Amino acid sequence: MSDWTEKYRPSTLSEVRGNNKARDAFAEWGKTWDQHREAVVLHGAPGVGKTSAAHALAADMGWETVELNASDQRTADVIERFAGRAAMNTTLAGASQGDASGTREGRQLVILDEADNIHGNYDRGGAGAITRLVKESNQPIVLIANEYYDMANGLRNATQEIEFRDVSARSIVPVLRDILRKEGIEFDDDALDRIAEVNSGDLRSAVNDLQAATEGSDHLTVEDVVTGSRDRGIGLFEYLDAVLKEDSARDALQASYSVDETPDNQVKWIEDKVGLVYDDDELARAYEFLANADVWLGRVMATQDYTYWRYAGDNVAAGVAAARDRTRGGWTRYGGAPYRSTRNKTRDDVVRKIAESGGFSMGTARRDVLPFLATITHHCKPRDVTVAMAAWYDFDESAVSFVTGSGETTNKVQSVVEDAREMREAEMEAHTGGAFAGSVPDDEGAATGDGGGATTDGTDANENDAGQNGADDVLDRDAAESPEDDTEEDDGQSGLDDFF
Repeated sequence: MSDWTEKYRPSTLSEVRGNNKARDAFAEWGKTWDQHREAVVLHGAPGVGKTSAAHALAADMGWETVELNASDQRTADVIERFAGRAAMNTTLAGASQGDASGTREGRQLVILDEADNIHGNYDRGGAGAITRLVKESNQPIVLIANEYYDMANGLRNATQEIEFRDVSARSIVPVLRDILRKEGIEFDDDALDRIAEVNSGDLRSAVNDLQAATEGSDHLTVEDVVTGSRDRGIGLFEYLDAVLKEDSARDALQASYSVDETPDNQVKWIEDKVGLVYDDDELARAYEFLANADVWLGRVMATQDYTYWRYAGDNVAAGVAAARDRTRGGWTRYGGAPYRSTRNKTRDDVVRKIAESGGFSMGTARRDVLPFLATITHHCKPRDVTVAMAAWYDFDESAVSFVTGSGETTNKVQSVVEDAREMREAEMEAHTGGAFAGSVPDDEGAATGDGGGATTDGTDANENDAGQNGADDVLDRDAAESPEDDTEEDDGQSGLDDFF
């Protein structure tokens, strides 16, 4: 199930609805950027089209886009790495090659979301780095913010500002109508009116509700419209059955409104239990929706704006249900709560090792890398890839079990971990180049004057110095080896270097 908010994202500014004044001002900013060279802040409530407008402007201007992931920590280091990546194509601090005249060909539109959430020790210089980037950049920059006056003063003073207001229900209805016509779905006008009224101001949420209401149907009626009312409370395990086994995407979303669990807890439960029910292909698709849900939860944590919860709920309920190829009956033993068990600690340990190895944030490791690893090593298949993964990250049995979905105490997992340890030991030994050999050559020992025995004055200090000098000679000899020797040694490695 493709995401309609992405599928029908405006491809040109003329398609942006509900904010004509802001849209025109933004278009003028882009057309005259070569004259003023200032960054711009688009601010307004979630779901009103700020990010869509930025991408649409880039399409109109023929610019590429580079977007900083909003869920990562915006530290100074992250900002600099981000700027460096963009500079590989066109430099942010000066005109690109072949673009010295200042023409707009070859430009990149740099988009930074949640510009109002960069502050405090958490960001470790991120606000200052972005302010420097805004002032020094030779490329157009768009900052996206919900609350303009929550931004740092330096950013506000260095940028233009354009406000996007809530989208009225009257402006939402034509968008919904166009989508249904393109999808070939008939509809009753009062159904569209109801969705627009419930989501007045939030166009993105209206499109999400429309997609959930029409799932599996060729005619939308007002009775099909899913609202946030909790007419009937359901139990947690009934909700798990609805999402993972029984209900359509639309009905699963309805169930998510009726269960007494917040979206962040729903994500924890579904993430923990989906492997008990889904086949490999279904699981891979489900992880994509869970990753999207995690992005929205990250925004909730970063901004304390709980309106983002509904987008997490859309993905974890309707998205995961749509990832199924079929319904299932029978009884499933779901077990205990994931966030009260040791599973959370294992997950945190796994994510931390992935993040440290890759040099990126915990959020990126959890959202982007972990689902990928889980998919390519599901149930420890293929085994050689699973062994290489376990060796690369130095995973123990619990970590391998968590990533692959196999039982921690099974012979399969234990043998994978044993082979991974042997692979790591072999790699470590090969990389030392003999620096830690068990004995020192005779000529090195002779440097002490008596083969390493006591000195003429019998002092322990001199004896220790002599031993240290012998070790230093070994390390110095290794450091003096030619580059050709290093290359030949590296070429002889196997396993871990090829894992990624």
